[in-house]
Amino acid sequence: MAQPAFEDIVADFEFLEDWEDRYRYVIEKGQAMDPLEDAFKVPATKVDGCASQVWLHPDTSGGTLQFDGDSDAMIVRGLIAVLKALYEGVPLPDVQKVDAGAEFARLGLNDHLSAQRSNGLRAMIARLREVSA
Repeated sequence: MAQPAFEDIVADFEFLEDWEDRYRYVIEKGQAMDPLEDAFKVPATKVDGCASQVWLHPDTSGGTLQFDGDSDAMIVRGLIAVLKALYEGVPLPDVQKVDAGAEFARLGLNDHLSAQRSNGLRAMIARLREVSA
């Protein structure tokens, strides 16, 4: 079972039947996030494998995964917000157990993202798993 915030997104996606509305919803989720401070937009936090600029700044000091992120692409920023809903607060040993592919499949995003966006999403997930190991 995913985090409650992710389950809320799943429920909202079920309500929104049109993909244009779903994309708008994801973008709005990203717009609602606080921007990542410029001091954290450094090579160490940049995610390779993304077509757009993506930064993830994790904090694992409390034993759970917490992170902030940002992107120069609106849809990718929204995907970061969805990842936050999926992973934020998950105990570090359990991060590896989250089947992000299956969870995103519940949203139908696997079939509606370009190949480049899908590769970028996988790269972001890999980074979160890496910092949690």
